[in-house]
Amino acid sequence: MPSMYMGYPRFSYGGYSFLLVDPYPESWAENWFDTDDLYIAYDNGYYLYDRNYPDVGLAITIEL
Repeated sequence: MPSMYMGYPRFSYGGYSFLLVDPYPESWAENWFDTDDLYIAYDNGYYLYDRNYPDVGLAITIEL
C-alpha cells in the first residue's frame, strides 16, 4: 500500500513520486494496490487506472 504524505497516499515508480488526490472506491479490494494491474494515463490531467475497473480514473499529481 502507498505511504502517507501530507495526508495523501503516495507511491513511487520510475524515480517519480505520485500522490493520489481522489479516494479509491470502498468497493475495491483492500489490497488492490498490491495485486491489481495499474496504469497511468493523461486525459486533461494524470489519472491512475485499475484494469479491473477501467471506467474509474483516480486523479493523481506528480511530486518532483
